[in-house]
Amino acid sequence: MLIDSHVNLHAPQFDEDRDQVIARAREAGVGLMVEISDKLATWEATHALAMAHPDIWCTVGVHPHEAKEEPKLTVDALLERAARPRVVGIGECGLDFHYDLSPRDRQAEVFRVHIEAARRSGLPLVVHTREADDVMSYILREEMAAGAFRFLMHCYTSGPKLAETAAELGGWFSVSGIATFKAAEEVRDIIHAMPQDRIIVETDCPYLAPVPHRGRRNEPAYVGHVLDKLAEIRGWSREEAETRTEKAFFDLFDRIPRP
Repeated sequence: MLIDSHVNLHAPQFDEDRDQVIARAREAGVGLMVEISDKLATWEATHALAMAHPDIWCTVGVHPHEAKEEPKLTVDALLERAARPRVVGIGECGLDFHYDLSPRDRQAEVFRVHIEAARRSGLPLVVHTREADDVMSYILREEMAAGAFRFLMHCYTSGPKLAETAAELGGWFSVSGIATFKAAEEVRDIIHAMPQDRIIVETDCPYLAPVPHRGRRNEPAYVGHVLDKLAEIRGWSREEAETRTEKAFFDLFDRIPRP
């Protein structure tokens, strides 16, 4: 089964043909998709997609870009939504010091709220990190010492030291279409060193379309290209890559019944 662990089907880029995009994913062999929450203002639309489709599940969370919009975010606000049917993760949350669309201290505060929600719910945390390696390492280590939680380093493109820290703390990693980009040799080097039993794949659609679709709107139907590149990087057959990533996915997102 092909699984796209990170889709943004609620995004306006899909407003004209969302049903067709979902249909194309199924035709391409995609058996499951996880629809990712980026802000509470659009969460009902995110959740509605999961409720409407038996092969779509969802998360609840606030992207670091949106942290400034939730000055009073509470753990209980996340847990209340996480208790709804078909919610299988907390996030996308984390730190983004590249764009700094929210103040860095507020990003960190909101991130810690999500960690506590993941800890209390037992659901996996979907982590976004960009150009924040040292602070991310510090927060992950400090919070893990305060109480265990499971987490996924989504679309990992940060440095090797943070990757080592995340792996040491038991984190999972997801590989995106960036792995197919010609200039992404450093990313491929890190993928080669990731824990083999904790790697999954994603599109992050509508963003980051893999080669040969680079430059176009991304879709879940393209996740097979990411899986093929992962297999190439790790020296796995396509079948082995599919088997390994499927097992890792269900080990992480364990609220979803295994087929």
